Amino acid sequence: MHPHHHPHHAFHSPRGMHHDGGEGSRGHGREHGHGHGGPQHGPGAERHRRERMFEAGGLKLIALHLIAQQPSHGYDVIRAIGELVGGDYQPSPGTIYPTLSYLVDMGHATATEVEGGRKRYAITPEGQAALQEQDGALQQLLARLAHGKDREARQRPAGLVRAMENFKTALRLKTHGQPGVPAAPLTDAQVAAIAAILDEAALKIEKA
Repeated sequence: MHPHHHPHHAFHSPRGMHHDGGEGSRGHGREHGHGHGGPQHGPGAERHRRERMFEAGGLKLIALHLIAQQPSHGYDVIRAIGELVGGDYQPSPGTIYPTLSYLVDMGHATATEVEGGRKRYAITPEGQAALQEQDGALQQLLARLAHGKDREARQRPAGLVRAMENFKTALRLKTHGQPGVPAAPLTDAQVAAIAAILDEAALKIEKA
């Protein structure tokens, strides 16, 4: 921890890191291949719009806000951000864990190793002070996220939203388990079976 940092520096983008949410979610890397020469449409453009909400330290601010509510594992933070944003968006572990480590380095969070070698992150008094200092920015960001989530919910059929949430929950429980109860590692046979189910579902959706 580095207590000599003043809290207001916590949410400045680190050198060379201009876009906190740039990695998106696992398995969607192809959606970031769009160019910059014209208007962007479709799922990739929508994901890019949602990621831009986390520029200029927004992802660090949201992560600090979430661990202030309750100490959390990194995956709990990923899941909570996905719920805040809505749709099929989830930040990748490669985005969230460096963000949490940054908060620890700034002295705004602690990381305690718990069962299974996982780390639980909790806010510190310095982090609470930084969060209070940035409360206006936090409330604006939360309002933007809520507005975007509400707009997307109106655009998507309720049946599809429910089915997608069921799918995400089932896959998350199978691969990560429940809070405090890690899932057993998947066997090669289980991985192959799940992949086959997903491939078959994708083909059926295309033909529906």
